[in-house]
Amino acid sequence: MSLQRTIAIIPARGGSKRIPKKNIKDFHGKPLIAYSIETALKSKLFDKVVVSTDDEEIASIARKYGAQVPFIRPKSLSDDFTGTGKVVEHAVNFLQEKGEEIDYVCTIYATAPLLKSSYLKDGFKKLKSSNAAMTFSATDMPFPIQRTFQINKNGRCKMFTPEHFITRSQDLEVAYQDAGQFYWRALHVAMKDIAFGEDSIPILLPRYMVQDIDTLDDWKMAELMYEVLQKKKQND
Repeated sequence: MSLQRTIAIIPARGGSKRIPKKNIKDFHGKPLIAYSIETALKSKLFDKVVVSTDDEEIASIARKYGAQVPFIRPKSLSDDFTGTGKVVEHAVNFLQEKGEEIDYVCTIYATAPLLKSSYLKDGFKKLKSSNAAMTFSATDMPFPIQRTFQINKNGRCKMFTPEHFITRSQDLEVAYQDAGQFYWRALHVAMKDIAFGEDSIPILLPRYMVQDIDTLDDWKMAELMYEVLQKKKQND
């Protein structure tokens, strides 16, 4: 039986608008991207940890923390409209054209300082032991989606599911969302459905381990969460 090759790919472009240089901004003493690189390396799951970036400064910092940067991403794949899927596809194609044999790819976001290697391991284990094409980080919604509403052009409310207006929250089905930390993919298994569909297994994270970092408020919240988790680790 041939060895199974696993690659981690961390997309990190340099053109962040809302938080300038977000991927390398100092987060508790280290560039933000360093946490994703170090967690991937700590897991010992990967033959290579690759950063895909269009920015030489990010590339230099990524190498400093142990990642490989075998190419500088083309500008055509570094705009505000190119999805992560295209970026990862480019990285995989580049490596395969260089003779790399890849069985499993894990996309890890550069903005995931709360990520733990144990969740990466759980995702890989469940992917290998199933016929799924993908596993990914997820968490439960903080409030029942059946009780949500939209606001119309007149500033008035309209519920998405008005039949649940008087339903007790505890009687409503729990909903889940993408946690935005990692996405494992088995390249030898065909993806017949959308990412959040029948071909995928969600790896559930507690809500306190999940924080998007898109705005400065998000950043501050992530710093606070990280600080609390570090104190908890020290006290355990």
